[in-house]
Amino acid sequence: MATDSRSAEPPSAPAAEAIGSAGFVHLVARADGDALAACGLLARALADRGTPFQVSVGPTVADRTERVRDRQAAADDVTVAIGAIDADATRLDDDDRPATLAALEAVRGLEASPDHVLALAGLVAAGVEPGAGESEWVLETARSQGLVDRRPGVAVPTTDPVDGLAHSTRLRAPWSGDLSATRTALEELGVNLTAPDAFDADARRTIGSAVALDIVGDDEAVPAAAETVQRVLRPYATPDAPFATVGGYADVLEATARTEPGTGAALAMGHDAREPALDAWREHGRRAHAALEAGSTGRYDGLFVVGVDDGPVEAVARIAVAYRSPEATVLAVADGEAAIATRGGEPLGATVEAVARELEEVGIEGVAYDGGRRRGYLRYDPAVDESTLIQIVRDRR
Repeated sequence: MATDSRSAEPPSAPAAEAIGSAGFVHLVARADGDALAACGLLARALADRGTPFQVSVGPTVADRTERVRDRQAAADDVTVAIGAIDADATRLDDDDRPATLAALEAVRGLEASPDHVLALAGLVAAGVEPGAGESEWVLETARSQGLVDRRPGVAVPTTDPVDGLAHSTRLRAPWSGDLSATRTALEELGVNLTAPDAFDADARRTIGSAVALDIVGDDEAVPAAAETVQRVLRPYATPDAPFATVGGYADVLEATARTEPGTGAALAMGHDAREPALDAWREHGRRAHAALEAGSTGRYDGLFVVGVDDGPVEAVARIAVAYRSPEATVLAVADGEAAIATRGGEPLGATVEAVARELEEVGIEGVAYDGGRRRGYLRYDPAVDESTLIQIVRDRR
């Protein structure tokens, strides 16, 4: 089993210095929206400089490590890892800070101009509110250039609110995942759904208010839902970007990173991948909501467990902790994989590594893992007993 990034020492110089004179750069990213955005920012800067590069996305530390070790590197090649890795690589990010911020610094160090909308989407995927903390300059630059504009409504990637709301994994309402039920709910508002491009502020405000009420008024909603839903209201519209809002863009990055990383990487690099990315996002959202709806649940001391028959466990865990869990930590368990999500901002790399080690100690085979801010992922032999996994995770929280 691979170990965490402590085996690959961070570079003493900034990443920009490490890759500035490289003859070839291999970008290896973990499979989430933050890392995908960071990868795209760096790839665009490298393309502008004429530096050849390759992009790989791996869902676990072991996957990323294998891709680096299997590759024959020349003397002037540089491997940049976004996420933990157990190989000789320049680690761009660390566990306490979004990869997107580190990528922005590297891009500026290369004297390149970053895509500020992509950067904002990556930050939202990392759980950072646009403009908060270190991201203030990113938002202000995007605003000054007319790239974003805050307006009423909900943060979805499409102009069609039915499509956007039904498939979003950034919210959970009684109609989520069901296109027909979403349309029925919106038709009751008296808004002309056939002309979304003509929506005025009142129409968008009406939809946003109705969505918020449906979410917090759901019998299965927990108190945390009222706070979480605020993050998808009054979105930053992006008139010149591939998707309608920053938050919607983030949702597509998250979906493609897990389900179609090639499409996600092409999208982040600025290629024309909007339609296949949206198709992947729709399927990802539909499956996530269906899995949560059909899943079994159990509450333990400090842990809420969702049993998933078939669905993306990371998205299920993320939605559940935001809207359905009475506990601050969720474990979504499926056949051969599991995901952990928390409401706090603490990194989970060390936690999932420890869980993975304990699974190996009790005889579970094929264990691999990955962790990031507020999220963790485990892959293992399908024969693992669920109660064993639950106990190990509880002991580590």
